[in-house]
Amino acid sequence: MSFGKMNRFIDIISNAPVKDEDGFVTQGDTILASVRAYKEDRNGSERWANMAVFSEASVLFRFRKIPGVEVSPSLFIVCEEKRYRITSAEDVRGRGMYVECLCELVEGSVN
Repeated sequence: MSFGKMNRFIDIISNAPVKDEDGFVTQGDTILASVRAYKEDRNGSERWANMAVFSEASVLFRFRKIPGVEVSPSLFIVCEEKRYRITSAEDVRGRGMYVECLCELVEGSVN
């Protein structure tokens, strides 16, 4: 994966309870990382046909592994004012260099 193909900026966020300064707990987004990523929308290629198990996935993101951040299906990705739920996250070729996430679009607003 060349650096030139990673031309989208994404935020990896966690939607967890956040305690404000008064001690009240509210549901809020916490940005875990902001990185460059490769984005591929779902299309009719043979590769997407082989991933039929993930029929709800509509987008693939690939980005460099972030030290100290464990990417899991409980997280979300925000890209170009759209919010995506991670359905699958795996290490590309088991080398620990890149993470590939299959995601589905969450309808509604980012905020």
